[in-house]
Amino acid sequence: MKPAAHHLVLLAAVLVLVLCAGVGDAATCDATQLTPCAGAIIGNAPPTAACCSRMKEQQPCLCTYARDPNLQRYVNSPNGKKALAACRVPVPSC
Repeated sequence: MKPAAHHLVLLAAVLVLVLCAGVGDAATCDATQLTPCAGAIIGNAPPTAACCSRMKEQQPCLCTYARDPNLQRYVNSPNGKKALAACRVPVPSC
């Protein structure tokens, strides 16, 4: 498996575990909804329209994700911040 593909699988697995653990503050907070952003956050690819749409939908949840030990490295990463900026979603100040 290529390293980028391995990271995507790892991100998906972490997101599923977080979802199953009930991390979200509200029923609408679902970290797996950000899976379309994995290429942008992990692989430094430009975010897709689907990614930006999901980021905007999940914007109220970003602080929850930023506080989660399993997700914070993705939200707070340089690529995560670049994807947020490219999608015109403010970087959360939690």
